[in-house]
Amino acid sequence: MREVTIATVQFQPKLGEPEENLVKMSDFISKIASQQKVDLIIFPELATSGYELGVRFTELAQRIPGPSINLMSQRAAEFGVHIAFGLATKERVESIIFNSAVLIGPDGELLGNYNKVHLRGEERMAFREGFKFPVINTEIGNIGLMLGWDLAFPEVARSLALEGAELLLVMANWEKRYMDEYRTLLKARAFENGIYVAGSNRVGEDVTLAFGGESMIVGPRGEVLTSLVAEKEPEVTMMPDAKPQTDAKADDAKPEDSKPEPAPRIPAKKESDEPLEGYAVARIDLDEVRRYREQFQMIQLRQPTAYRTVVKRY
Repeated sequence: MREVTIATVQFQPKLGEPEENLVKMSDFISKIASQQKVDLIIFPELATSGYELGVRFTELAQRIPGPSINLMSQRAAEFGVHIAFGLATKERVESIIFNSAVLIGPDGELLGNYNKVHLRGEERMAFREGFKFPVINTEIGNIGLMLGWDLAFPEVARSLALEGAELLLVMANWEKRYMDEYRTLLKARAFENGIYVAGSNRVGEDVTLAFGGESMIVGPRGEVLTSLVAEKEPEVTMMPDAKPQTDAKADDAKPEDSKPEPAPRIPAKKESDEPLEGYAVARIDLDEVRRYREQFQMIQLRQPTAYRTVVKRY
């Protein structure tokens, strides 16, 4: 078994205030790592800046590595954990900026980065499109990075899976009004590739947009292992030794000794249906990826010569 414990975080970045956002991210890392042993912590897309910044992204974009990555590298080394998060980055030419994601290792080393390929709406005026989907080989497994609207394109997850990814990290700013699509796409990308998908989606509002949260971790059969959903109960914090909750619906169809082990969900809760800040944790077994792919043959039974239209321009 190759067990990996993942924490997915959702929070509301303060628009245009990277220092405050980095402090909040550091607090989450400290809280999560002090309560249980985790291997990977995921934050949303553009976690250090917020989403609706327009031309101000040019001011806040950082090089790789830069101050934000250096600070998160210190936190990763301090707690011995992998950290993934989204931020605006730039090349040597100051006017070329990207909507990016980075993955930092437990020794503080930058393991890899990804520039968002599928830009949507006003992003197209601020950022340049990326052009490749790297798979990052780590000590816990092979990881692919995705950002927001990438989730809507099955080619992204399939490309990463064919390159050997076992776990996809989806960092998003997914709007509240489109949450049905978000939930469906996370499950579909997992099942159609026989792969684990961990989604981190922000909450709150910027200027005109509201975001839906529901960060979750999905297994290779499309089953939700843990999620953060809006609650209407008084605040509840489960202790690490309490019986974990899970939103998985199909675990009873799996052998008992092969179940991923969800851990407590620790959301903030109030008398409303608004998605709030919090995090969810699950323990997964990456050996399940090979087992499900052998069972369902999602990769092996492909017929690439019949798919020529997939790569044609519309």
